[in-house]
Amino acid sequence: MTNIALVGRRPHLVVVGAGIVGLAHAVAGLDAGYRVTVVEQDAVAVLASVRNFGHVCTSAQAGENAEIAREANAIWLSLVERAGVEARRSGTLVVARSSAEEAVLHEILRDRAPEGAHLLTGTAAAGMLRLPRGASRPVAAALLPADLTANPRTAVARIADWVAAHEHGETRFATTVHAVHPDGEGAVAVETSRGRLDADHVVVAAGHLVGRLFPDVAGAGEVAECALQMARVRAPHDMGVGPAVLTGTSMLRYGAFAGPAAESLRAEIARERSELVEIDANVMLTQQPDGSLLIGDSHATHASAPPFLDERWSRILLDEIAALLGASRLEVLERWQGLYATSPRQDVLRAEPAPGISVVSVTAGIGMTIGLGLGARTIAGI
Repeated sequence: MTNIALVGRRPHLVVVGAGIVGLAHAVAGLDAGYRVTVVEQDAVAVLASVRNFGHVCTSAQAGENAEIAREANAIWLSLVERAGVEARRSGTLVVARSSAEEAVLHEILRDRAPEGAHLLTGTAAAGMLRLPRGASRPVAAALLPADLTANPRTAVARIADWVAAHEHGETRFATTVHAVHPDGEGAVAVETSRGRLDADHVVVAAGHLVGRLFPDVAGAGEVAECALQMARVRAPHDMGVGPAVLTGTSMLRYGAFAGPAAESLRAEIARERSELVEIDANVMLTQQPDGSLLIGDSHATHASAPPFLDERWSRILLDEIAALLGASRLEVLERWQGLYATSPRQDVLRAEPAPGISVVSVTAGIGMTIGLGLGARTIAGI
């Protein structure tokens, strides 16, 4: 990466993209003493960073992702104080509704328990969810207390506002970047719809749109679009504002759960719940401050995702959450299509297509979980 020395002036960092990953680099850059300009094509961030659960799922990660996620947790909490970000230490309740799911919980708690994690009885889990009398209770659950839940509708906007208010920060929304290239004189040129910017270093954090600027990087990283079906529903009963909730399908998605028990569960779900496999479901929810629940989600990979929602897929997810919460039906307040970068090659795409240019995209649907830590690591490496 380019070595930038503070010699009589403050070096200029340009960040392309005002989602959580781009803003993570902006925050880290300001903290490191850079002058920072964030450029975003839309008038406000409207893609992956707002179309999600707001779940900072630190405890479910493994390997390097777990290390970065733990670093991100501390930055999230600092931004609660500095930027007024709506985020809380909610914890995560991982609910087991079958003996195979319970076996996964026993395995993770025995062999690789996240910090503070502990097993709950089904009765205790039902109490945390405030399930109504007569509702089917879980077999067991694990509480992962370290995790956070943010409000995805407001989080990136508040971080962007903090960047813009910083004496060395600037945001330029509704500004399209056409090209990023070395200028031949030791700096990097950023050509935009509102003129050229000159930078000492540029971070391109364009998510699934990275191929519009660097198609070879996107091609080599096999970057595609993952489309999700999600909804916001009214809580079917007074649940308070409790933990995020994961279920058996979640145990098949996150690295911390991987092991023999999870593979046995995978076979059981494929055999008995083929519809969940068909839609690549992660049945989960987060509880928001207004009392509503963000629920989902399905997954489908496309070169370019079509905008259409499949009502049958939505009904599968709604019915699963209703059964989990002991409700006959759920009142849907909003539906939307989530969208993020995905790749079979890596969880994080990192590339340096030219001197002074870093491309960073999270390609595993965990941007809210690791993004802030990833930004700090990138800036520390410049």
